Amino acid sequence: MPAVRSRRAQRPIDYWPGFVDALTTMLLVITFLLSVFMLAQFFLAREVTGKDTVLTKLNKQIAELTAQLALAQTNRADAQNQLAALSATLASEQKKNAALQGEMAAAGAGAGSADQRVVAAEQALQAEKQVSAQALAQVEILNQQIGALRKQLAAIEDALAASEARDKQSQAKIADLGSRLNIALAQKVQELARYRSDFFGRLRQILGDRPDIRTVGDRFVFQSEVLFDTGKAVLNPAGESELDKLASAVIELNKEIPPEIPWVLRVDGHTDKRPIQSPEFHSNWDLSAARAIAVVQYLISKGVPADRLVAAGFGEFQPIDPGDNEAAYAKNRRIELKLTEK
Repeated sequence: MPAVRSRRAQRPIDYWPGFVDALTTMLLVITFLLSVFMLAQFFLAREVTGKDTVLTKLNKQIAELTAQLALAQTNRADAQNQLAALSATLASEQKKNAALQGEMAAAGAGAGSADQRVVAAEQALQAEKQVSAQALAQVEILNQQIGALRKQLAAIEDALAASEARDKQSQAKIADLGSRLNIALAQKVQELARYRSDFFGRLRQILGDRPDIRTVGDRFVFQSEVLFDTGKAVLNPAGESELDKLASAVIELNKEIPPEIPWVLRVDGHTDKRPIQSPEFHSNWDLSAARAIAVVQYLISKGVPADRLVAAGFGEFQPIDPGDNEAAYAKNRRIELKLTEK
């Protein structure tokens, strides 16, 4: 009996239900925040689209008003040319009238035979007066047309000024929307950086503290010997075991990151600078690319979405250590994982 009681007293306390409740609450809060962010993005996109439509209409109105203004200015120039021509005609007729009056004065001092010339001169004078009256009437009409054109021109200029003012306001609003959009994009980048930090922290916990698996800056680095045999691009059993842990972490991460954040896990293959001695690969570049592709294909086989993975080979051209010794060569033979934007 004392032994049974001792085993019951040593039974560990089960913290798992409390942890599940806390995790559920956290997921609900994150879901609510993401829903609010998506709604804000939707209304922001709709507002930007509406402003673009208004700006297009304003630009079209400005073009129409500019065309009307040019037409009005052309009509005004034609009217002024006609007015100048009529003024010249009137001046010429007035000179002729003065000449006729001089002739009449000279004829009055002559004999009776000059009466016919006087009558003819009077008739010519009357004709000239009629022409002058018609010219004055046309000048008056042209002055009225010019006044109307000036009023139309003033109205067009006022409308153009109002349209330019509205255009400036629209440009200011669009600039403000662009600034808000840039802020939103920066927030997305910060969110991706936060998820990257959480992902690397989770990988460190899963893979443990090993000298051949480490974090360098914003990359998670596997030494090639962890995953592949020398000169090979086929995963060894130990490497598959490590990638199984990685695949589960990536699958969980894909569930947590909002779908509107464009992220990928880039798998980079690197080698040392010593020439490869293998009939299967022509260069270190071929080997590094083949290894990166092998890692990506294995992760896909474990359920990681293919659109979230990228494979790249860099050969020996991006070394970590430029030295010419075995330690430097070992550092440079590596597979790097980087969580980045598409």
